Amino acid sequence: MIWKTRRQTLDLTEDTAVMGILNATPDSFSDGGEYSLTDKAIKRALQMIEEGAQIIDIGGESTRPGAEAVDASEEIVRTVPIIEALRRQSDVLISIDTSKVTVAEAAINAGADIVNDVTGMRDENMVHLCSGSGVGVCVMHMQGKPRTMQENPSYENEGGVLPAIQAFFTERLVSLEALGMNTDCICFDPGIGFGKSYQHNLNLLRGLGELQTSRPVLLGVSRKSVVGQLIGENDPAQRDRATAIVTALACKSGIKLHRVHDVKAAMEAIHITDVL
Repeated sequence: MIWKTRRQTLDLTEDTAVMGILNATPDSFSDGGEYSLTDKAIKRALQMIEEGAQIIDIGGESTRPGAEAVDASEEIVRTVPIIEALRRQSDVLISIDTSKVTVAEAAINAGADIVNDVTGMRDENMVHLCSGSGVGVCVMHMQGKPRTMQENPSYENEGGVLPAIQAFFTERLVSLEALGMNTDCICFDPGIGFGKSYQHNLNLLRGLGELQTSRPVLLGVSRKSVVGQLIGENDPAQRDRATAIVTALACKSGIKLHRVHDVKAAMEAIHITDVL
């Protein structure tokens, strides 16, 4: 299985790729404000690359539960200087974490290779932009919006969360192809923690193998509340070891893309899983 991005095609048949998270926001749930300055952000990005990250995912708007919206202009100010600076120093694949077309366009012009859209590429203008530029896309499932998504999420009418996510992946693949997108450029994210209860998240993690079909699945579980609830840890920064365990188990289920904060721990988990 391959995943085509603007400058590089990843062969995920055997290999596993890690996407390092770089939040250029003051209110991220786990590292808010820490990497909002360009110099510090670049230092952190280069560290993640040295640790093995093949993709750096840069976001300028927090999507944590209850997060306030950010203007596109502010998002661009937060992210584009980092993308430009990182592109000057590295050939690493760069992803922009945004749902706004103007932000995605500015990021692509600055050197981004991937658009990571938590709203699932619902905006046809975003689809046309991504198709025309040849970037890879991450299409995520989210029930509701960040400010309200954790207010009693329910999937009972769809027969449960797993069939609902499978149906979403199928619908999005058909719809995006109909709009002219190369399906080789698409990967899917089940959206752990985005409009899902603790039990919904557990059901998705148990069923990851069933979600991996014709397109690669990106798992973004790093430091999230489901991990904290599993181990009884309220501090997101103390959830990296547990995240690495989930990463290893996900590898056994066939997941080849992992979005994490602690790249070194994820790479070790993947290596051990591959060897054993």
